[in-house]
Amino acid sequence: MTQLWHTLASGEVLRALETTEQGLSKGEAARRLAVYGENRLPEAKTEGYPTIFLRQFASPLVYLLFVAAVIVYLTGGRGDALIILFVLVFNSIVGTIQEGRAQNALRALKRFAETNATVVRDGQELIVRDAEIVPGDVIILAEGAKVPADARVIMSRTLRADEASLTGESEPVTKRTEPVRGERASLGDRISMVFKGTNVTSGSGRAVIVATGIDTEIGKIAQKLSGIDTEMPLKENVKNLSRAIMYVVGIGGALLFLVGLAFGNAPATMFSIVISLAVSVIPEGLPIVMTLVLATGVYRMGKRNVLVKKLQAVEALGQARIIAVDKTGTITKNELMVERVWTPEALFSVSGAGYEPVGAFTLDGSVVDAANHPELLFAGKLAAYSASAQTMYSSEEKRWRISGDPTEAALLVFGEKTGFTKAELEHESALLSEMPFDYRLKYRATLHRDGDKNIATVTGAPESVLALCDSIRVNGKDVSFHKDWRHNAEAAIQGLSKEGLRVIAYATKRTEHKELEERMLDRLSLGGLYAMRDALRPEARDAVARAEAAGIRVVMITGDHKLTGAALARDVGILREGDEVLTGEDIEKMNDVELAHALERATVFARVTPDHKLRIINAYRKRGDITAMTGDGVNDAPSLVAADLGVAMGGIGTEVAKEAADILLMDDNFGSIVTAVEEGRSIYKTIKKVVLHLFSTSVGKAFTIIAAIFIGFPLPLLAVQIIWLNFVTDTFLDVSLAMEPKEKGLLSESFRGTGRYIIDRLMVVRMLFMTAPMVVGTLWVFSTAIGPDLTKAGTLAMTTLAVSQWFNAWNCRSETESLFRMNPFGNVYLIAATCVVALLQVLALTVPFLQSMLHTMPLSLSEWLLCIGVATSVIFTEEIRKFFHRRMLQNRVQVSPITA
Repeated sequence: MTQLWHTLASGEVLRALETTEQGLSKGEAARRLAVYGENRLPEAKTEGYPTIFLRQFASPLVYLLFVAAVIVYLTGGRGDALIILFVLVFNSIVGTIQEGRAQNALRALKRFAETNATVVRDGQELIVRDAEIVPGDVIILAEGAKVPADARVIMSRTLRADEASLTGESEPVTKRTEPVRGERASLGDRISMVFKGTNVTSGSGRAVIVATGIDTEIGKIAQKLSGIDTEMPLKENVKNLSRAIMYVVGIGGALLFLVGLAFGNAPATMFSIVISLAVSVIPEGLPIVMTLVLATGVYRMGKRNVLVKKLQAVEALGQARIIAVDKTGTITKNELMVERVWTPEALFSVSGAGYEPVGAFTLDGSVVDAANHPELLFAGKLAAYSASAQTMYSSEEKRWRISGDPTEAALLVFGEKTGFTKAELEHESALLSEMPFDYRLKYRATLHRDGDKNIATVTGAPESVLALCDSIRVNGKDVSFHKDWRHNAEAAIQGLSKEGLRVIAYATKRTEHKELEERMLDRLSLGGLYAMRDALRPEARDAVARAEAAGIRVVMITGDHKLTGAALARDVGILREGDEVLTGEDIEKMNDVELAHALERATVFARVTPDHKLRIINAYRKRGDITAMTGDGVNDAPSLVAADLGVAMGGIGTEVAKEAADILLMDDNFGSIVTAVEEGRSIYKTIKKVVLHLFSTSVGKAFTIIAAIFIGFPLPLLAVQIIWLNFVTDTFLDVSLAMEPKEKGLLSESFRGTGRYIIDRLMVVRMLFMTAPMVVGTLWVFSTAIGPDLTKAGTLAMTTLAVSQWFNAWNCRSETESLFRMNPFGNVYLIAATCVVALLQVLALTVPFLQSMLHTMPLSLSEWLLCIGVATSVIFTEEIRKFFHRRMLQNRVQVSPITA
């Protein structure tokens, strides 16, 4: 029944809750507190660092590496097994540090909503902790107060509440006592209700508590958050890749064991070979190198005011194909601004940014001076008269803040732009009386001293103000408001409304009255219209254009009405010809399949609730679209969690949104998202380079062993030599590839994201071109020294593979660009790594301790030159592939305009 409180009359609500306007008794309140519990939201179960640390090992790849460590240990490679374990522990420590401050969205919701409340008990007003509020309590609501629980309004004196963080609507909502029709009315339409965690912006009133704690609207959001679990694309891809490796190693190893036995090999020999093959295929260095790549990206993003809370979020942002932006606070600044002023003589445009009192006026495209246009000065003066809000500049936040109603703040700023400061104006023309905005009347009125007579100023809904007018101010004089003038005014209202502007009419009356009364506000003279809009963020249009150019589709989700949302989305470049606007009501009528189909055409979602947002995000994910969601309010929290990537505003965002998100924009700059996308794509490309090098060399070693078995050669590599190549040679080169500079064209629409696996078809083709010369060259060099003692042959094979890996790292720098055309000093880390691994290989062949451990021996200069010469074939085969790949891309570019 709780969702129907807004439909009941005040008396019915009081009777149903067994209370009165005098509130509960203290004894009854204590009894209900024992029954319903404290007015708190449940805190999320916190995990200690040991639990978080152990959870880092819950990955198929980690399981594989543990198996490899056990196998290596059992075959005598104790030192190698310890190295594998060190890698796993180090990677888990880094993950624990990053995720130790994981999302505590439920606790953030509690901190956001907690406050004191003024209640009526036994007919007396008391201040109590909001945790002690119970259903049936009558609370006092005053300007600036935070609502402690969901309540039904039973008395309103122009009571208005800011519900932007809950509903997404930028305008404060006027509350009334009359019931609201419609059981399914959205939160924004339940104007007879106030909700926990929202703020009273003006007026006063009383309300009876109908829901506390988890039963409130914020509580329902808390319940949804606890049940949402989303895996990021990279984590899911690594899991899929690990499964694939596990199947390959398990099935391939079993088949190889059986084939080897069929070829007459001893079981012990084949078991050793299978172990060597498994060790060669499992990428032991992948976790630590991937962590390094992501950590480097986190550092670079931090320098760009993008704070990453989870390492995998960096790469996920680079793959995003949908960015669902919340209008209020993301596309707009949540700051109303007068953008147009219509007078009978002209239509003026006003520039500026939010509540900053700086801007220019244009008329017919030309900048004009307000001093030369009396009608504009008059509009500015009346705007200053009508405003009771205040503005102030926060040097800490570097932004303008307001106290009071945003609409009146917008009028105040407009007045200052025309040269009227409210304080100075009221010093000359004292405020005698005022009537706050009244929902029933739909206007606000002030009375100021003005010369010999007083002037009453009325601002409000156009239909209400025009109904009170019998004249219109033209060229400084009041003339009859005949049907032609009325038609012009109504046409202006309709035209401005179609642009998504909020229209306010203003009118005046000269009078000798010293007190305002409703009955005296008739026979007014219409002055004109103010048309205001929630100010666009200055970077919004450019950011949307950059995102679209990068192949990312931007959609807008808002709690505002359809017309307002559509106009703003069209202005910022999100809504285009042929796109559709879906409302919350439309979504309610669709099942999940129909909604997923509708997403093809829809780019704006208006008048939506948190439930609708969640359905939209889930529908995108079911379609396979990697989706980033931006937001700053409580109502955004479920969808921030559900999206592949949640992005919150670090400045204006609520604690709920910040804790629920994966990434925070510390400068609240929507443009930073696109910049972060570029960084994410760079990281994605870097990960692919590292994975390509890891797997091409691992596959090269594996096929070298397999080919040797089928040819009838002895085992060319020992398990300990494979470990050396995997951990020493691969690790240094992989780390240096992780430092590869950012490529060009990352924000082009042609950028390709991953599919189910990190390794795509092009990578498979590249591996074939890389591994073929490795296998053939290594086996040929090995065959030249096969004899009773395989130490020399094994050393040659190991060295040839090692040098091939050095050269192959340079191959991996680019998919298309020739190695010989790239700047060799573009990655100094790769130069240093190549020198280091070359030195280590020399030591492996010359230091007695390493010789004994690795079963190697020194090579002559001619033998070194042989290994190096054969290994260069890795470069030339990849250069041939790159040449034909570039030709294919050029042909596509030439053909596409013709086919278009």
